Amino acid sequence: MRRQPLLKSALASHMREHASIYLFIIVLFLMGVIFGAVVVNSLNFSQKQDLYYYLMQFFGQVSKGNLASAYDMFQQSYFHNLKYVGLMWVLGISIIGLPIILILLFLKGIVIGFTVGFLVNQMGWQGFVLSFVSVMPQNFIIIPAFIIMGVASVTFSLKMVRNQFMKRTHEPIFPMIMRYALVMVIISVSLLASASLEAYVSPVFMKQVIQMVNH
Repeated sequence: MRRQPLLKSALASHMREHASIYLFIIVLFLMGVIFGAVVVNSLNFSQKQDLYYYLMQFFGQVSKGNLASAYDMFQQSYFHNLKYVGLMWVLGISIIGLPIILILLFLKGIVIGFTVGFLVNQMGWQGFVLSFVSVMPQNFIIIPAFIIMGVASVTFSLKMVRNQFMKRTHEPIFPMIMRYALVMVIISVSLLASASLEAYVSPVFMKQVIQMVNH
């Protein structure tokens, strides 16, 4: 019973200690989402028409159930996101990787913002509902996972810089790496849940919404 209060206090102290980094990462990510939504308006008519055509083709395949198997989708989603956070993890170890971590988080925001923005721009409220059932379920897990990984990578990278250039604040490397590796393990497990949602839950919701829209 004591473990739960200890865990809560540990999480609270972690959040307090890294509050400024969390705020910076969240704001950066939201800027990416907004930028992605704005990019939709910069597309010309023919570009929008081409994208909309491919989108309708995809939705047609969904409504007929002609998609890749759920297991294949699960594998593709999981390993795509795992490689993304894995790259952030590796960049955190290399001191020079700090700016690239921030770029990766910004790009992730752009992708989500563009996807939702395009669906809403082309289909109105129906696009919003479609984006909610196709994009949002897995991203309720993926977005916090990416933000936590981003904070962990940035924090680790900054600690490495301090160890390298500020001898007075020297911290043992091995415990730092072990804690950093533990974060990667936890994130990897959480991505299993997001991949499951994307492969087994989202297509079912999408099919129902597309059929409702068509009728």
